[in-house]
Amino acid sequence: MADPEVAGRPDAYRELATRYAELQPLVEASRKLVRVRKDLGAARELAADEADAELAALARTETSELEAERDRLESEIRSLLLPRDPSDGKNVVLEVRAGTGGGEASLFAAELLRMYERYAEAQAWTFELVDVSESEVGGVREAIANISGKDVYARLKFESGVHRVQRVPETESQGRVHTSAATVAILPEAEELELEIDESKELRLDSYSASGPGGQHVNRTASAVRITHIPTGIVVQCQDEKSWHKNKAKALKVLRARLLDRLIGERQRKEVLERRGQIGSGDRSEKVRTYNFPQSRVTDHRIGLTLHRLEQIVAGELDELIDALAAADQSARLRSEAGR
Repeated sequence: MADPEVAGRPDAYRELATRYAELQPLVEASRKLVRVRKDLGAARELAADEADAELAALARTETSELEAERDRLESEIRSLLLPRDPSDGKNVVLEVRAGTGGGEASLFAAELLRMYERYAEAQAWTFELVDVSESEVGGVREAIANISGKDVYARLKFESGVHRVQRVPETESQGRVHTSAATVAILPEAEELELEIDESKELRLDSYSASGPGGQHVNRTASAVRITHIPTGIVVQCQDEKSWHKNKAKALKVLRARLLDRLIGERQRKEVLERRGQIGSGDRSEKVRTYNFPQSRVTDHRIGLTLHRLEQIVAGELDELIDALAAADQSARLRSEAGR
């Protein structure tokens, strides 16, 4: 990084700076471990000194503390040495769709969209809507957003799947609890080098005026863009911006993310999924979480975690859930590595 030739190449320097930041925690933990092992050896020698009983007793206490610190550092280093998901540092495309449950499902989808927007704000990430299709009752049939910032995919990748809500709808006169669902997809944003698209041959672009029930996100000028990827039939549209070019750029981001997700899915299907059971496959057809409003309870079915703080979670306080899912994934990967 100190090489003037590297400093003059921004892309190369940025890549090295990212790698440096990734390695720094491992280096620091390794240096601490060297110091702790050295101190532990000295403490053990003092603990074995029969000439000074009081000093030996103090040394035995210190030995116990140093052994615990050594074990903690060794565990931390093993975790840091695990192969990093190459997509962890990427921005994401968030897709939320209402599932079974009619209007109530669309209201729940809107709540999930706001939940992720609030979480993004708390993380100092950028949250940009790409496209929103609103329902007649003020909910969301489908919404797409770009989220950018530090390690967005690493934090959100376990959110993909079917999210289920249990509550009494406002229209329910007899107080019965209804169950509805919404689907969440977290797609790592694809870089141009990862996917080459020949726009002249592979894409069909259509311009149109936005339509729908209205709302703050709908743009009614003729600047909305619909992009069709001819080889796969994937269709993406964007109507959030007033500029046609901005809508096209946003839609292309979503298209690239969907194509990358498709490519990753094809690769995974060809591999043996050694750790499918712990946190699930990430398949969005899989039920991942239930939000029970009458009991103020949120349950993540993949790791069996239940939290009785639904209001805070829906308000965007997701760290406890995300940290637990990341820890479960890490444990599964450590067991997988140990079994090889």
